[in-house]
Amino acid sequence: MLSYLKKWNTLRNQILVVFLFVMVIVLSLVSMITLKQVSLLIRNNAENQIKQTAIEASGRIDSLFEQLNTATKFVMTNQEVQRLFERIHAGEKVTFPELQKLKSVVNNIQANSEGIYSVELYTEDLKQVFPLDSSMKMFQRLSVKWIYEADRAKGRLVWIGEDPRNPQFYLAIRRITLMERHFANGGYLLVRIYKPYFAITEVNTGQYVLVSDPEGKVIFSNNSSLTDVSSLNQRSATVINQTEYMVTKQSSNKGFTVFILTPVSALTKGVNSIRFGIIFAGIIGMLVYFLCSLLLSTIITRPIVQLTKTMRLANERLLTVDPKMVTVNEIRELNSTYNQLVRETNHLIKMVYQKEIVRSQSELKALQAQINPHFLYNTLESLRWSLEEKGEEELADVVVSMSELFRYTISRNVNDDWVTLKEEFRHIENYMDIIKFRFGDRIKWHLSLPEEWENVKIPKLLIQPLVENAVVHGSENRTAPCTITVAVKPVSDRHLEIMVEDDGVGMDEERLEAVKQAMHTGEAKGKGMALYNVKKRLQLYYKKETSDGITIDSHKNKGTKVTIRIPVNGGEK
Repeated sequence: MLSYLKKWNTLRNQILVVFLFVMVIVLSLVSMITLKQVSLLIRNNAENQIKQTAIEASGRIDSLFEQLNTATKFVMTNQEVQRLFERIHAGEKVTFPELQKLKSVVNNIQANSEGIYSVELYTEDLKQVFPLDSSMKMFQRLSVKWIYEADRAKGRLVWIGEDPRNPQFYLAIRRITLMERHFANGGYLLVRIYKPYFAITEVNTGQYVLVSDPEGKVIFSNNSSLTDVSSLNQRSATVINQTEYMVTKQSSNKGFTVFILTPVSALTKGVNSIRFGIIFAGIIGMLVYFLCSLLLSTIITRPIVQLTKTMRLANERLLTVDPKMVTVNEIRELNSTYNQLVRETNHLIKMVYQKEIVRSQSELKALQAQINPHFLYNTLESLRWSLEEKGEEELADVVVSMSELFRYTISRNVNDDWVTLKEEFRHIENYMDIIKFRFGDRIKWHLSLPEEWENVKIPKLLIQPLVENAVVHGSENRTAPCTITVAVKPVSDRHLEIMVEDDGVGMDEERLEAVKQAMHTGEAKGKGMALYNVKKRLQLYYKKETSDGITIDSHKNKGTKVTIRIPVNGGEK
């Protein structure tokens, strides 16, 4: 049994099983999702169609009501009607022949409006003016409530509902406004409407349609048992005679509401045939997928086995590139990746070997670089003792200063990029001692470093190039003594200002602008280049902490002053 399982447990069979397992899951999910989406699509289409029918029915109700509004407005604004009611409003008596003129106006409206059964006209004190064969008061005809509603509507048509005297008709009322009397109330117009006027017949078999007025009363229903819409307003489905119906509601602009009840079974009609088609297609798909999986697993495993053999051989000798195989893209990519790995591995082996050689050479050069400064220090020290033995004390002091200057400059300690202000000032003192040996009394200097700032860290050799600039460009070509001042002072709790000033030859404005330009671009030599190097070091070491950087001020025959600003807490080491 175990031997059989071991024989069956091949890559080809595992791929085949995985493919089949994935196929069953995918086809099942796709079938269920497709069936659900198609069913939902069919239902949504049916619902949208019903919704569109409801919108059209609602629009038709609005159109019918607007026709009534237009017809009654035509009667109200008719010149004969306006003239007659203006006289009645003024208290004048109206003769019978004058009242008969209203008949032609009303008959014309009734002839052109299929929904209007009759039109009644009343004065503002509710007396009937038309028809002529009645003397009924309006409050005998309908509730006083509707008269108040007509007054509030200010001439707009107001829906009343079912005629209390004859349920076969609906009533609507509007106030007659006198346009020549600043729209004063001249009376009322009452219109009777046929009930079938609001009938909706454009529905499918099995659907029920109800129309309710603004009061919520049913004015049309194609099912005599459905006369109450209160429950339909609060739900999206209802059950009638053990059949579930979906309720679609659409309100019109005039306050009417259309309800369409559609059997739920009609919404999902055709889903069963689609379900059968999906199941049949799934079975055919599984069979085709099985055959394709069998063929694909065989194609995939053959080159993989070949590549595996090549990789095993790599354990026995130097890594070599495997020849390209003609196979599917995935296996070709795997083979290409293996070849790339072999090349990169061989390259890394070579690089590591070369780096070891370079590192050994660097260490040797470092040892040699350490020997050279010590040789220089020892030579200068021997020269110093020789000068002292010969009584050349001043020259011996210069040699000492030079030795200290070299020791400070050439030192190669790892942490020697940053020094204290005290150490930098000592270096400047040594430099000035050497310079004095050359210039004698033509050069003087003054160093000012408050004790509390002596231990502030700055980049090594930051100030010395500025002092050297002051010596070279301030005192040369000048016979009078030149005084160089180096001072440190605080400008805030977080920043110090280092000033290097001389009273030498100075510069005119044109030369000063050229130096400033060179300081920013680094395209010049001499003073501009030295200032540029100091500026770049400030930017590298202090980043954003020295936004002001370095400033220079000079006047012809008055001297030059260079100022740099640094943070007290140092920069990036």
